[in-house]
Amino acid sequence: MTLTLGLSLLTLPAVAHAQPAPCFDPNAPLTVEEQRLDDRLTPTGPEVGPELVRLAGFDDDISRFTARLCEPISRAQALYHVVGRGAELWRAAVQRAQSAQAWDSYDDRPLYWARLQATKALRQWQPRDWRPDAAERARLVELFDRTSRGVEDVRFADGVRRIAVTGFDPFQLSGTSVRRSNPAGAAALRLDGKVVDTPSGPAVVEAAVLPVLWGAFDRGVVERFYGTALNSRANALVTVSQGRPGQFDVERWAGRWRGGFPDNDDVSSRGVVPDAAGWPQPALEFIETTLPHERLVAATTGPFPVRYNREFCEWPLGTVPGTGTPSCRTDEPTPGAAAASGSGGDYLSNESMYRANRLRLGLSATAVLGGHLHTPVLGQPVDPTALTDAAFERDRRVIADQVAALVSVI
Repeated sequence: MTLTLGLSLLTLPAVAHAQPAPCFDPNAPLTVEEQRLDDRLTPTGPEVGPELVRLAGFDDDISRFTARLCEPISRAQALYHVVGRGAELWRAAVQRAQSAQAWDSYDDRPLYWARLQATKALRQWQPRDWRPDAAERARLVELFDRTSRGVEDVRFADGVRRIAVTGFDPFQLSGTSVRRSNPAGAAALRLDGKVVDTPSGPAVVEAAVLPVLWGAFDRGVVERFYGTALNSRANALVTVSQGRPGQFDVERWAGRWRGGFPDNDDVSSRGVVPDAAGWPQPALEFIETTLPHERLVAATTGPFPVRYNREFCEWPLGTVPGTGTPSCRTDEPTPGAAAASGSGGDYLSNESMYRANRLRLGLSATAVLGGHLHTPVLGQPVDPTALTDAAFERDRRVIADQVAALVSVI
């Protein structure tokens, strides 16, 4: 049974999470995401991220991870430690999401903040007997990040259909919005490893949670997950993100354009979607969903309506992409026109659909279903000093459950 806590953070004790001084340099630069670890909702309240980690029971995992870094450890042992503990954190988050918990099992936020505590430690880590250079440290950070997202954990069972699903981290976290959750990430944690009944028979789901970072997309995090899934004979690829208020959308088109909205590190990127090294990626302006949109719209999957969104935007023929005013319509893209946005916009949601399906087509997996679901927007707890409340938990649970129901329709 979920324990609903609508308590003000003024009543909660601060969390001690200081790292041992001898092997961590507190002056080492951190990312914007990692700097939010000390954000509070009130001047005397606890730091939000570490408090969510504690409430979920992941604080011991992070303490063990950082303590091992301060012991004698070789390069090879450090690599083994980072990969192993990252995968362990992912498995713990999935297990927690799929079992009854005192603290809401649908809460995706503890995994997000625990991951950032670990990557912060890796950036500040000073090994006793050797010093990683910038490239080596970046590799360790990336390995922990990917393994703790489920990106490296694609293990499809034999004898059933195979569906690969991704959600996303929380985003737009500045100020008191540091409390934000993402129901798409919650749904991914709930679905990973599950067998669902579909119209074509039982299907096993492998899931991961994507970062809200342009740079990680450039480095191929989407292709890494879906490429592994396609090489493991996936039957369907479903990218999921948070979208519009009050409805689900099955997006018709993915577009080859990113519009520049800042990511979780406050970085903007605008222009044609870059290639990710090492994967076949045809230069397609628009890619159309092959998900069974009529069935998804017609199925009774939950309280929110499901709509098939046909809108797209293109730069007019003869103009330079990124200049002027795009033409937005609901018919068909003009042959030869450059994409300005897909049905799901021009942010990382659209790009996750575009990258996954560009790869699907590049690998000639034309029989594989592929497309994107946008969930309803999840609000925040009403009390600006509270981490959660009953309505917030209920809404996230209902949205995540409807995502699972829609995946079972595919």
